[in-house]
Amino acid sequence: MLRFWIGIAALGVSVIPAWPWTTVLAANLPSTFPHNYTGIPSGDFSPEWQEYFLVKDPLPNVTTQAKPDTTQAGIDIDIARNFAGNIAVDRQGHPNNTLWFWAFEKENGSLTVEAGEREDEPWLIWLNGGPGSSSLVGLMTENGPLQVTGDFSIVGNNFSWNKLADAFWVDQPVGTGFSTSDATGYVLDEDQMGQDFLGFLTNLVKVFPSLATRPFYLTGESYAGTFIPYIAKTIFSTPNPPVNLKKIVIGDGTIGGFALYEEISTVNTLETYPAIINFDPDVFLYFKEQLSTTSVGEHLCNYDINLTYPQTGGHFPPLVDPFDTTVDLAASVAASRSRRLTANARKEKTLSWARRATGDMDNVERRDSGLSDLTSRAREEREEKRLAWKRDLTGRPNGTLDPMYGCFLYEEMLDYAENFTFPWTVGEFDPYDIPDALRPEVPSDPSIFLNDVRTRSALHAPIKEWVEIFGHPFGNFTSHGPGRNPFGDPSVEPMAFMTELAANASAKGVNIVIYEGNDDSLVAHRGLQVVIQVSQTSFLSPLPLLLPVLKAVFMTLSLPPSFPLRPTKNKNQNITFGGIQGFTRKPATPFFDDDGTFAGIVHQERNITYALFPNAGHFVPRSVPQAAFVFLREFILGSNTTGLVEHVDDSTDNGAVVVVGGEDPVLGEDVLPGTNVIFYGHGTTASSLVIPSETFASWSSFIATATATASGVVGPASTAGHGLP
Repeated sequence: MLRFWIGIAALGVSVIPAWPWTTVLAANLPSTFPHNYTGIPSGDFSPEWQEYFLVKDPLPNVTTQAKPDTTQAGIDIDIARNFAGNIAVDRQGHPNNTLWFWAFEKENGSLTVEAGEREDEPWLIWLNGGPGSSSLVGLMTENGPLQVTGDFSIVGNNFSWNKLADAFWVDQPVGTGFSTSDATGYVLDEDQMGQDFLGFLTNLVKVFPSLATRPFYLTGESYAGTFIPYIAKTIFSTPNPPVNLKKIVIGDGTIGGFALYEEISTVNTLETYPAIINFDPDVFLYFKEQLSTTSVGEHLCNYDINLTYPQTGGHFPPLVDPFDTTVDLAASVAASRSRRLTANARKEKTLSWARRATGDMDNVERRDSGLSDLTSRAREEREEKRLAWKRDLTGRPNGTLDPMYGCFLYEEMLDYAENFTFPWTVGEFDPYDIPDALRPEVPSDPSIFLNDVRTRSALHAPIKEWVEIFGHPFGNFTSHGPGRNPFGDPSVEPMAFMTELAANASAKGVNIVIYEGNDDSLVAHRGLQVVIQVSQTSFLSPLPLLLPVLKAVFMTLSLPPSFPLRPTKNKNQNITFGGIQGFTRKPATPFFDDDGTFAGIVHQERNITYALFPNAGHFVPRSVPQAAFVFLREFILGSNTTGLVEHVDDSTDNGAVVVVGGEDPVLGEDVLPGTNVIFYGHGTTASSLVIPSETFASWSSFIATATATASGVVGPASTAGHGLP
């Protein structure tokens, strides 16, 4: 028996024989508990809890009424009446498992009306991702009424989402932010997360009864692109759900698997921002080759998916799992990715594997850590190393994967920029906002405010340190392993059941909204467009022969019978909604903000709305708050028909198709050009690199023949030669 366990350990499976699963977790994970403040009601949740959850005590640097003539130090902010505290998820055997919320009314009294009142007035919940990211990051840096600044002060937000609907920001899964969990109670998978959230909603509507029947909008971003579909699936499968779900809204979300949201968009990102590779055609063609089919017809990473409208041609080949393509980087990438989708850990990047003249990583040194201008010799040395890197590429046999990076194309792109392309050589590449090369950037850190004892007491928060990102949302599993994604999540990606989810949503009158920021390179829009047009289950597959062993391990650990194993084979599955696979037309309709400024592209078809925001990164409400506010008002809470595909009656117009608001063929290209300005420097002391229009003109001529993604529009105006400083 001892040999069996040693063998399992050699395969990378960390186990302790005969120990119950919960005991293993308890050995290393913290237990946290809700705190009972003065006046807490007894018994089950009910409207009596409204008074307890009401935030009455003043918050540091925040007052509840604007007082223009005040002499009080600090900042006066006019904020709505708000409520905060922990609500149990009612998971059996875990009474201390709670989710913490902070809710702001649209207008005074709108949350506390009686059951059955205001039945047509919407309410929403916002979720951040991570996994393990507190939604207070969204509240205080994106779309909430209080915003933290670079000097840690608090200011108001004219585009707070609670100005349009009663709004809740909820920390979840259990243990995240101010939510709590005992050491044995962390979620095992997304299905358990969904059940916990359903338990929270059940108790929430006991406190605020009108919410049970009012239209409910579930919104979020990033890894909430995984959470939200699972929550919706749980609600749909509940005979009498506690809420009236109206829409699910996902921004820059991880609906697909790792390769789909991170790797597949790399060439599209380079077309959007060719400055990343200094407008170098040779480097671009290298990345294109790694992505796509070679000249001899061989697929390398199988990431060259051709989208058609509607999607035709049957199933696509399974995407290659980058973790299976290189031994050198897989473990390191997995470790770094376990924290990649955090909100403000925007500078926690992949590794720095600058390479190469001889193949030894140490032969290429990292950039100077300072921000001083490069000396003439330093520029020469950097160029020498870049040329050595290119010679190494061109010296390889055609049609072979890079032996170091494999299909980690995105990671290789980041490394190239930070080692060879100004200004990223003197700054840092922000994966969430490409034009931001600041090092360090201006902090947006609410931790000082949230960990103030006065704040904690006013918000009825537990006695625990608030952190932006909790490292163990799935217990002790925090990184890639057999049957788990790079975050330790064992559940299949939502794209595996999107057809079923879309069908259920349509049958129940629930709309799906997906939006993206064009400057987000980590969860770039190309991946989500692929999700809409054609979907595949994940690419993280344990060896088939290992599965029986793993099942035996899980049984020995007394895991629940439903504990999921990821599939052993890649499975193709089209996303079909309304009987047709994907959209029938390319998104190409502009929409505008209240000032008449172009705000983005919108497309609406058969119960799904898609939008792409220019000049916006991963955190769209932070990047373009006014445009996000208008989108919330018009397309999420409202019923604006711009971008809607309508079929005219055959008897009147021969079955013609009309798109409300028209279609701009330029916007229908696969690439929406990025900005021509890159910011670099120290925090607020920023300089800018303005790329000449001639550079774009020259690049546009080249890319017209490269046809990496069948797009000829690649620059804000046009572009010019390769060879920026």
